[in-house]
Amino acid sequence: MELREVFGRTLVALADEDPRVMVLDADLHTSTRTDLFKQTFPARFVQAGIAEQNMFGLAAGMAAAGMIPFPTTFAVFATKRANDQVSVSIAYPRLNVKIPGVYAGISTGKAGATHQSVDDLAIMRAMPNMRVLDPADATELAAAMRAMLVYEGPVYFRVIRPEMPDLFDDSYRFTWEPVQIRSGRDLTLCGTGMMSHRCLEAAGILATQGIEAAVVHVPCLKPLSSELLIRLARETGALVTAENHSIIGGLAGAVAEVLAEEAPTPIRRVGVRDCFVETGSDEDIYRKYGLTTGDIVQAAKEVLAKKNT
Repeated sequence: MELREVFGRTLVALADEDPRVMVLDADLHTSTRTDLFKQTFPARFVQAGIAEQNMFGLAAGMAAAGMIPFPTTFAVFATKRANDQVSVSIAYPRLNVKIPGVYAGISTGKAGATHQSVDDLAIMRAMPNMRVLDPADATELAAAMRAMLVYEGPVYFRVIRPEMPDLFDDSYRFTWEPVQIRSGRDLTLCGTGMMSHRCLEAAGILATQGIEAAVVHVPCLKPLSSELLIRLARETGALVTAENHSIIGGLAGAVAEVLAEEAPTPIRRVGVRDCFVETGSDEDIYRKYGLTTGDIVQAAKEVLAKKNT
């Protein structure tokens, strides 16, 4: 199931349990699947139109009145077009607004290059009071949405467009903490969002070549819990980060900041380099911008060579 479909269905389930849940839409409800919410709770659905700044101002007012609004639009619009309103009206007073960044990353299908968001994690990480999430699969997205309903404060979370393989089963419990999903002694592969599954695939390939890689999934980039990352960096002595985002300011930046202070370690970063991204089929742009499993394998070998010099 596509993550946007999971997002829409989970909104309906949460609203059924909590009357404070509201949804605001920027004329994208069929793309974001908030149309499911509109059909079920029409009185709690607000169509703001193509006026994102106004929508986030409305969300701030709703939160101040005790509601839990989900102002929903594409990630590129939530983090750039409405950045001032999110920062001043929501993050500054630490209001209880949950901000989904839909169509995050480079896999946006026919939406085009203007709708790709490869700097949203960096933008929101830099905003005080904002929690930042990049769930790996359908199970984690639904669990994270339940967890953020309990948390009092603003949360930005990614909802990518394509369907993703399962990384977790129904026993998974979301805790905001990094999760080790494979053990290894030679290096650590650290992913977030859709790239965590590719890290696991890369570890399997490396194992056939005699290289044992630990794999860590980081669902919450801010605040970043560092204990597991520091321990694995010290134990394995080399690390690769992988993200559906620019290598600047996202997961790579967050991990490097922690390790530079606590456990300096050779690192290689897999992600979009410092460039704008063209549009195309998902697999074509993954290859062009270096987000494949093979790119993670290559980065692992490079950082191992650095470690052993």
